Amino acid sequence: MQKLNKSQFNYKDEPVTVRADPTNEFAMYRYDTYDQRIVDDRVAQFKDQTERYLAGDLSEDQFRPLRLQNGLYIQRYAPMLRIAVPYGMLLSKQFRRIADITRRYDRGYAHVSTRQNIQLNWPALENVPTILAELADVQMHAIQTSGNCIRNTTTDQFAGVTAGEIEDPRPTCELIRQWSTFHPEFAFLPRKFKVAVNALAEIDRAAVKVHDIGVYIVRNDAGEIGYRILVGGGLGRTPMLGAIIRDFLPREDLIAYLDAILRVYNLHGRRDNKYKARIKILVKALTPEVFAEQVEAEFAHLRGGPLTVPDAEFKRLASFFTAPDYASFAGDHGEYLNARAANPVFDNWAHRNVSEHKVPGYAIVTLSLKRTGIATGDMTAEQMHAIADLADRYSFGEIRTTHEQNVVLADVAQQDLLALYGELKTLGFDTANIGFLTDIISCPGGDFCSLANAKSIPIAEAIQRRFDDIDAVYNIGPLDLNISGCMNACGHHHVGHIGILGVDKKGSEFYQVSLGGNQGHDASIGNILGPSFDAADMADVVEEIINTYLDHRADGEAFLATYRRIGIAVFKERVYANAD
Repeated sequence: MQKLNKSQFNYKDEPVTVRADPTNEFAMYRYDTYDQRIVDDRVAQFKDQTERYLAGDLSEDQFRPLRLQNGLYIQRYAPMLRIAVPYGMLLSKQFRRIADITRRYDRGYAHVSTRQNIQLNWPALENVPTILAELADVQMHAIQTSGNCIRNTTTDQFAGVTAGEIEDPRPTCELIRQWSTFHPEFAFLPRKFKVAVNALAEIDRAAVKVHDIGVYIVRNDAGEIGYRILVGGGLGRTPMLGAIIRDFLPREDLIAYLDAILRVYNLHGRRDNKYKARIKILVKALTPEVFAEQVEAEFAHLRGGPLTVPDAEFKRLASFFTAPDYASFAGDHGEYLNARAANPVFDNWAHRNVSEHKVPGYAIVTLSLKRTGIATGDMTAEQMHAIADLADRYSFGEIRTTHEQNVVLADVAQQDLLALYGELKTLGFDTANIGFLTDIISCPGGDFCSLANAKSIPIAEAIQRRFDDIDAVYNIGPLDLNISGCMNACGHHHVGHIGILGVDKKGSEFYQVSLGGNQGHDASIGNILGPSFDAADMADVVEEIINTYLDHRADGEAFLATYRRIGIAVFKERVYANAD
């Protein structure tokens, strides 16, 4: 949150208790006394606002911006509360608290969103202030997870533990979070605003190019660390890729430069039409070059001023992300390799769901939340408690959420992987499909969301059931399939290799298909295949798309490469010929 002088709060000088867990001190940023007081006061404020609304003293129009700034939507059947998970990181005690809240105030499950946050779909409005108070007790909140403000800053779910990073991006994310939270100038922007950070590793798991602001941590020719800044990316009604407006920004100037971008947007962004209010529309209208000139002019007034971040502050933030007490493992990890050789099923899971760790003898484990028959990204309270227990036993008490709607244990000793796998099997998190066709990204769609034109969950399940032969899925190879229930694109369908969008046709649910999207360093927006399809046909359509790819792929060629080589016309001709 923003750091303000104590005199600005009108607080008494009584001691403030910070409810911090003495364990896992390496894991993430911890609240100081001001952070805790700010969050506690926000809870009390919203409690009063909610009571006034329920008593009829506040109208719906008056209450709407208040609830949105506290992460509360009114969905199709009940309120939806979106809990902030800064850069996707949680402690096990926080995960348990959310699980307990779902038991007492919801229907016993939670949902991982594509912004790495966690959503509750059924809380009663009168219970939301109590829920927020219980979250504050473990240093969590729902502030700025909705509304026209700067949302949760996201990053690579493997941040700090994957090899090849220029530096750990999490301190930069925390810096942006503290600057953006409760920023008075940017509380009512023309439209919602999203920032992503990546350390320019080999893989961009943060989808930086489709954010309002994308931040790459880079190193210049002199060896200095700084930032490459992209602006104007985004999905939704008008999907666009961000444009580079600064190839190298000195690290101490990051906040001043972001402030300059937001000032230009706040001044010139459209407020008369919400469909044209995103910064991407402004950047396109001005051109990236002219927009960059305006930012640089604003930045000239800010550079070298109070927003300059001293090196000491970067070091202070980095101190919250120190490495855990890793063990030293000698040798070639033969026990782990022997276990894989002796157990083909375990070996297959390790090959698909386990990633290389920068520390020898450790591994990064992704728990798939994509079991057929379960809504993508959903976890029960019991499963969440079990994951928290696994995190304590195997991964230093830390849990991460991903924008692909999965969960990560980032620091598992290789020698413990077989035991962990055995426990994951009993919990239903052993599906070895990470990065493959059935690892579907999907918004909740019309089953919950009042904005949706069509359901997403049944379409995802139909596709998963059609491709229930895991060997066939592996033969298809890596493939991203994303589903959104409406043009807001919460399921990121535009950047799926295969994207599916729910549309309304005279009151009936239909689905538009796009091909060729990608979220990585070579990001691309998918191309619409043609007229939309009935829900009952969607599994057939996807199967025909896959069969077209298999018939045309070169040896070892992935779906996206084949699509880019042969083009959309081949797919279109075959799919619609067989749909008639």
